[in-house]
Amino acid sequence: VEGEVQEVVKEVVVVETVEVEVEVPAEAEEMEQPVTLHYNLSTEPPTADPSLTTDTTSVLVTGNTFVALTRIDQITNEVLPYLATEWEVGEDADGNQTWTFYLRDDIPWVNYNPLTGETTQEVDDDGNPRFVNANDVVYGVKRTLDPATGSTYAYVLYIIKNAAAVNGGEEGVTLDDVGIVALDDWTVQFTLENPAGYFPSIASMWVAYPMPQWLIESENGDKWTEAGLIVTNGPYVMDTWIHGGEMVLVKNPLWVDADNVQIERVEYVMITEASTEFAMYENNELDTAGVPLPEMDRVKADPVLSEEFYQAPVACTYYYGFTNNKAPFDDVRVRTAFSEAIDRQSLIDNVLKGGQLVASSFAPPGIFGAPEPGTVGIFYDPEDAQAQLQAYLDENGMTLEDFNAMDIVLMHNTSEGHASIAAAIQQMWADNLGVQVRVENQEWAVYLTTVDKTTPLEDAPHVWRMGWCADYADQNNWVHEVFNAQAGANRLRRNCTDATCTDQTATEFDELTVAAQASQDPAERAALYEQAEIILAKDEAAYAPIYHYTTVQVTKPWLTRQYPT
Repeated sequence: VEGEVQEVVKEVVVVETVEVEVEVPAEAEEMEQPVTLHYNLSTEPPTADPSLTTDTTSVLVTGNTFVALTRIDQITNEVLPYLATEWEVGEDADGNQTWTFYLRDDIPWVNYNPLTGETTQEVDDDGNPRFVNANDVVYGVKRTLDPATGSTYAYVLYIIKNAAAVNGGEEGVTLDDVGIVALDDWTVQFTLENPAGYFPSIASMWVAYPMPQWLIESENGDKWTEAGLIVTNGPYVMDTWIHGGEMVLVKNPLWVDADNVQIERVEYVMITEASTEFAMYENNELDTAGVPLPEMDRVKADPVLSEEFYQAPVACTYYYGFTNNKAPFDDVRVRTAFSEAIDRQSLIDNVLKGGQLVASSFAPPGIFGAPEPGTVGIFYDPEDAQAQLQAYLDENGMTLEDFNAMDIVLMHNTSEGHASIAAAIQQMWADNLGVQVRVENQEWAVYLTTVDKTTPLEDAPHVWRMGWCADYADQNNWVHEVFNAQAGANRLRRNCTDATCTDQTATEFDELTVAAQASQDPAERAALYEQAEIILAKDEAAYAPIYHYTTVQVTKPWLTRQYPT
């Protein structure tokens, strides 16, 4: 999942189950104050629609308000039952792999009224209570894959039979041909293009959530995710969404496991500045926060804050993407030069100070098929960087002044942390290459559109930052789903044959990730992914991996957090 963060929060504040222990004075007990979590989203969630969700901020919302077929344990990575109580793998008559999920029948669809504070169960046209069923799952999956929905994360479901063809608008293939069917009200079956042992992990993702067809297709369907109108089925319901200001979720009293939902109210703010967030934390206005880069040394030395400080690796990678079909980054030598000119260890030691791990390839440790850190890819080499750039200049009859006249833009989403990183790398490129780069920033939701492969090329930045965090612990979720030119997001615009990258050709890298997806031999899959990593980061130099994340947080002693492995 693509992440927005102040470098201090990681791009992932993936919603974990948290417990709050609050000591309430005796005189206040009668007021029955709800147990409340105060949390900064860092930005406006681009959406609360599962089909349109692509980023960690939106996942915080959809993951708390909707139920998935399965869920992934944040500590062990084990795939656990959720809406589905059990599942089994099989084959259809044509030998295609199938996954059959058996659903529980007691999760209600609910609506919350912010005016009355009441949560009520939805009913159908005949007055019967609505419970989440297999048909809701089928609708949700097909809605995500429907080209009319405009889901930019639909490629995650391309492992389902005919999903890619339908989403890509292939003639003669319709939504009826997608490999998903409700065998009965409480049983849903998927048919896959290739065998995929990791499919139960994909079943945990928001693009496969059950969705309320009757509301989405109603006259208010264009506003269905707004507070007061939205219909959900998860442990929380939406009380308030003041766009650009705050969002409030409250506990769903009709949730099947409501007795074990200890936090009764979640108050999200949308503070972009890491320094402001941290000041609110110190003023007890937030229960947890990232540590701003300038505050790192003070926090580690402070006797109180150091006890509240937590730092550990997380499965996320920070990288700079090159727009591969925009000059001068349509030349591999320029991309190589810019990647080799980044002193990643210096950035970590002097700017980030959070124990991050230098990245020379994409997937971090802990992901199946990830190379050993530091074994493949491009490394800091200013001399070769200068030689690569000079070769490009000589071949094109250009001087360095001519190159700088191209007005190269490095873009990041608005964040003090990202700005500090950009300034440091901007200086490295100036010192090591003599290149002058202009830095711009945009608000997160706008930024996601700007760096999409369909944005007109003239409006796309030359270089841009992004982070990727694991949806599940397999390389298919990394090099294939993020970078494959024909079956992934491909924000890099690799092998695009037109300006908006609607037509893309395949290279050896793309063929390798498809072969690895289909292989059932773990050793072969790992070897194929390693080859793909080498091609992507070194041979194509399609992007510049920078570092693998750590979470760098402070948390109040009354809040217990769980951190993913």
